[in-house]
Amino acid sequence: MRLFRERGFDATTMRAIAAEAGVSVGNAYYYFESKEALIQAYYDRAQAEHEAACREFLATERSFAARLSGVLREWVRVSEPYHEFAVKFFKHAAEPTNPLSPFSAQSSPAREASIGIYREVVEGSKDRMNAELRAELPELLWLLSMGMVLFWVHDTSPGCVRTYRLIEVTVPLVDRLVGLSHLPGLQGITKDFIAAVHELRA
Repeated sequence: MRLFRERGFDATTMRAIAAEAGVSVGNAYYYFESKEALIQAYYDRAQAEHEAACREFLATERSFAARLSGVLREWVRVSEPYHEFAVKFFKHAAEPTNPLSPFSAQSSPAREASIGIYREVVEGSKDRMNAELRAELPELLWLLSMGMVLFWVHDTSPGCVRTYRLIEVTVPLVDRLVGLSHLPGLQGITKDFIAAVHELRA
């Protein structure tokens, strides 16, 4: 990760990584078939760190807004050491056909694990919400988090305070919309929204 930060993804070779790790190039390729595989391992490690950071408050907090805010804030906190790398690397992850895209088939294990955290946010919440929306919400919240990641990559404020502020102003809006979804007058709109999500996903 240090080499990626210092040299950039393109300029960092597997030979250089092997040399820094004190192993032969052959051994490096034995464990990781490519630089892309190393990044997928980073995704997995970062995801595990995020899950561990969320475990305690998800076990006790029952408010949907507090659970969502906590998960998003913990992501920013545990990702802070990788911010410089993410800024340089983002152009690769943003390419739709790149296997390192968070939407790619290769990234599906980390993506599904991340969606799993938002599933915990929803399932552990005591707040009322539309049943159909509840089923769709984990993936929708993950998509929301992807928007936050984009903002975070471009955030140059000290300690990424602007990203924390984004969470602070966005979560109450999401909470209100989700809370209104079960009301009879809004259930039709909720169904139309879910239908649109299904169509776009297909």
